[in-house]
Amino acid sequence: MKLFGVDVGGTFTDVIYNDTEKRMTAIHKVPTTLEDPSNGVVQGILELCERQNIEKSEIDHVFHGTTIATNAILEYDGAKTGMLTTEGYRDIIHIGRHQRPQNHSIMQDIPWQARPLVQRRNRLAVAERMGPAKDQIIKSLDEDQVRGAVATLKEKGVDSIIVNFLFSYINPSHEQRAKEIIEEEYPEAFVTISSEVSPQFREFERFTTASINGFVGPKVKHYIQNLEHSLKDNGISAELHIMASNGGVATPKTVSEKPVNTLLSGPAAGILGGAWAGELTNRQKLITFDVGGTSADIGIITDSGYSESSARDTWIAGYPVMVPMIDIHTIGAGGGSIAHIDEGGAFKVGPRSAGSRPGPACYGHGGLKPTVSDANVVLGRIDEHNFLGGEMSIYTNAAYKVIDELAEQLELTRERTAEGILQIMNNNMANAIRERTIQKGEDPREFSLVAFGGAGPLHAVDVAKILNIPEVIIPLYPGINSATGLLTTDLKYDVIKTEFMLSTNMDFERLNQDYQTLESQLVNQLKEDGVAENEIQIHRSADARYAGQGYELRIELPSGNLNEETISEAFTSFHESHKGEYGHNFLESPIEIVNIRVTGTGYMPKIEKQAINHEFQLEDAFLKKGETIFNINGNLEKVETKFYQREKIPGDTEFHGPCIVLQKDTTTVIPPGCTAYIEEFGNMIIKVGA
Repeated sequence: MKLFGVDVGGTFTDVIYNDTEKRMTAIHKVPTTLEDPSNGVVQGILELCERQNIEKSEIDHVFHGTTIATNAILEYDGAKTGMLTTEGYRDIIHIGRHQRPQNHSIMQDIPWQARPLVQRRNRLAVAERMGPAKDQIIKSLDEDQVRGAVATLKEKGVDSIIVNFLFSYINPSHEQRAKEIIEEEYPEAFVTISSEVSPQFREFERFTTASINGFVGPKVKHYIQNLEHSLKDNGISAELHIMASNGGVATPKTVSEKPVNTLLSGPAAGILGGAWAGELTNRQKLITFDVGGTSADIGIITDSGYSESSARDTWIAGYPVMVPMIDIHTIGAGGGSIAHIDEGGAFKVGPRSAGSRPGPACYGHGGLKPTVSDANVVLGRIDEHNFLGGEMSIYTNAAYKVIDELAEQLELTRERTAEGILQIMNNNMANAIRERTIQKGEDPREFSLVAFGGAGPLHAVDVAKILNIPEVIIPLYPGINSATGLLTTDLKYDVIKTEFMLSTNMDFERLNQDYQTLESQLVNQLKEDGVAENEIQIHRSADARYAGQGYELRIELPSGNLNEETISEAFTSFHESHKGEYGHNFLESPIEIVNIRVTGTGYMPKIEKQAINHEFQLEDAFLKKGETIFNINGNLEKVETKFYQREKIPGDTEFHGPCIVLQKDTTTVIPPGCTAYIEEFGNMIIKVGA
């Protein structure tokens, strides 16, 4: 199998090629084409094909991580949307739950009010009402009113129409009929109904999730169609699959219908790439540390794998989202993060970023603000002659100039200012890791830190020192780790149904029937995607809580017919999970199953393990010696530092800091007192010194 993984970032588009039969891997990076990212995707594939003499027609699969949906919501740059909703509920997505993002602030930003996904004038109410009981219809749908509302929205020029009706997660018939009418009256519109996107209780979150789908939908659908056509026009007939937020890939058709499922497409692939690096080196407890140009993404992997976000803490750009997502914590910290003095006189780094254009001053694209990358240049940690494999120049004097300007304001030296920028940046990232570990009962000292992204390996050891993490793992291709992660996963779909069933009054006939219905739905979906039945796996779970609680925890359920014995084992697991999450449990309290879930996976070909060559010696990798500035016991010292070329460091080799390891996709800093080791499959393991 010939596989391509392509991940689009804010600055670069990363490409990896793997021939599973020859066990051959090649990588490439091209600048992201912000006006149309699909151009960079195709360009990266074609250039790598040319460099490696790969026949385009022989490519079997292209796996793609996209930021289109993410950027549309972050930048508030989506479609002009309209909404049909139940009479009396026009303002649900404005009112929310009266949960203030900052409880005690009278001057705060409430995203769903400041930046509404659907303007109030485009939210139209129609007569209909479902009841909370199954198949209960309190008021029939007024189809003439729906047609009139659609005509009004068409006249207003909306591109996307969302249907959010009360209790549609129990009975979706009104939403489905409204969708049929919209498609009859306005076939050009992108249509979203909440019962298909997020068939769960909690109307504000369900309405908002559907609204996000409609807001980003036209842009994502156009992008996917454009990418498919561009690939075919350039002689690439491979199957295209898109990374979803749940850690699996999906078909272009599925993504075009439910683009909300791709909001964490790239970061999710990074978690998978980190897990792959851990698998190669037999580590299971991992903190993934993905630092790019604008942000740092933190993920946690334990013995049981990565965790999914829960309904209580799943937010994108300040909006609640109820779709399956890997639990990822993102902060505004990256190589392009701007160092500045705020209005109160405090020295801060980020969250504002210089982006890809103009980018850091050292890139030479006209950047005038001091950034983290500029600080690394000043401290000698980025080599001006070996950046991006020598394909991109670094302008050292430009970095000096912007750091000097900030140093003058701070009344510090150039070097102390640059080192201060890194200290602030590193502590911000360490605090983010604390939130996902210590504050959730996990000890970071028991984990390995897997660092990747263009800037992750530059900062990983310093962050590990702050948290007393004993070792750092740098994957073989850290700068394109998310692209690598794309080649490690399967087709994956999730379906969910709100159930509401108490442990004291179990209806096993209904529970088993509902699970069977969901499983059949997934099996049919995967078969439509071309997956053979023997390559389909079905996994059950449920969201449960003690009766009266506001939020729930995920528990696993066995396949087959559920009965008193099997459900009792699942409830025992819930008690244990509750104690692990909150520190206590209530063994005598009734447990309520809130939602039932089924995950279906279909096997996809994956990247193969590949031992690195041993034809080189360590001295072959030596490039030069240079002076690098390190903070040693609170003092800044210029230290003679060795520079190595990563590709020529053989396996089973140990070397010591201070040294800097250069490769095309990133730079790794190994401070004094640390030891690095290259393992069989290319991972660099850095033992963190005191």
